[in-house]
Amino acid sequence: MEVVLIKALQLLCCLSLLVVLHEGGHFGFSKLFGVKVEKFYMFFDYKFHLFSTRAKWFTRLFPYFKNNETEYGIGWIPLGGYVKISGMIDESMDLEQMKKPAQSNEFRSQKVWKRFFIMFGGVLMNFLTAWFLYSAIMFTWGRDYIPMRNITQGFQFNESAQRIGFRNGDIPVVIDGKEIIEYNTAIIRTLSNASVVTVLRDGKRVDLQMPEDGLNMLEMLQSVPKFIAPIMPSVVDSVVPGSPASKVGFQKGTRLLAVNGKEISTWADFDDYSLRRQDILAASGCTHADSLKMRQMQVVYKLAESAQPDTAMLMLDENYMMGVTRLIPFEKEHVSYTLLSCIPAGLQQGWRTLCGYVNDLKYVASAEGAKSVGSFITIGNIFPSAWDWMQFWTLTAFISIILAVMNILPIPGLDGGHIMFLLWEGLTGKQPSDKAAEWFEKIGIGLLCLLMLLAFSNDIRNFILPLFGF
Repeated sequence: MEVVLIKALQLLCCLSLLVVLHEGGHFGFSKLFGVKVEKFYMFFDYKFHLFSTRAKWFTRLFPYFKNNETEYGIGWIPLGGYVKISGMIDESMDLEQMKKPAQSNEFRSQKVWKRFFIMFGGVLMNFLTAWFLYSAIMFTWGRDYIPMRNITQGFQFNESAQRIGFRNGDIPVVIDGKEIIEYNTAIIRTLSNASVVTVLRDGKRVDLQMPEDGLNMLEMLQSVPKFIAPIMPSVVDSVVPGSPASKVGFQKGTRLLAVNGKEISTWADFDDYSLRRQDILAASGCTHADSLKMRQMQVVYKLAESAQPDTAMLMLDENYMMGVTRLIPFEKEHVSYTLLSCIPAGLQQGWRTLCGYVNDLKYVASAEGAKSVGSFITIGNIFPSAWDWMQFWTLTAFISIILAVMNILPIPGLDGGHIMFLLWEGLTGKQPSDKAAEWFEKIGIGLLCLLMLLAFSNDIRNFILPLFGF
């Protein structure tokens, strides 16, 4: 329960900050151009709200807000937030206002370029937030990375990779003429789009021709064993106090030799076993008793100072973890940044993240991709189980980019939908009628509701039902 609360708190802090900043972008440009903003709400206030500056007790304490044209508040539905800009058709569906004569301080009375910046302000703020956070992370903590040249033992490859021509022990060094400087998880994405991969094999460079139509990145990520994984001996670096591993006597330097009768020599072998177990847990017909049984793990191991192996039965925790960190045999390199150098470094990191996320969006339209769409439960689950400021800000920057991309999509009801109409108006000089704007808004809200329904159903299937043995 403590882990759930920590993840939920991180999610709430992250989304609250990003929602306020996103809506603040719309609000800021509206105020800059003299457009009236009627409401500025974090979360949605359907029927009622948790807090409002229109409350009598608040205006007594802060008389300034009594005559302020904008009502600030907190709603009760934590699905985002909004600003109600006077003179536009948005999610508030205030159609009565649109029947009245246009006022000079309304959205509809402004020039196209001003309305464009008002609508683009939220997305712009998300991009700037990500840039600022990545720069601040670089300045505060610097950056650790694993140079590809330090992975001297090479990589393991599954059967599909070996059919292309990869061999265990190969080290990818060049992809489409571009040298690979560091190893990170983005190598899967790069390989999926590659034409020629040069690997280092027994001290010699060998060119491998990749499939002409490319590889499916989702299949590469979901494959068991993994398409590519660095060869890391299954040696423990540290043990979490009170964890299942500590209860059976695991120590730093302990080496895992077998799991439930399956011999392993690397952490990739262990991950293969864990992924197969997850497939069994996710399969239909897996009961609560079955999931409890899957938490039992017989491990053959050898302590660092012991010559003979031992056998122990572990009862994994509720997250199917035994409580160890892995010994990484690769020497990392650390880069520190000054106040000036962190700014371009943060921009570069943000651009890489943006390009990678946009590239991955094409998989959402596939059947497997649709299954990966998640709601707040999925987002909250990516946060660490213990509060870590560096990870929190890194994930917040990443989610800020996700919000920016999702909002810029040309879907009615989103910022991108409004921008699409403004671009059309700027090119043709024709503004869509209020009736057309109303219907497009309704269609957009309907599409978003369907998307949220899909996301929540995926989360229920992936996270809620397994807790009850379904």
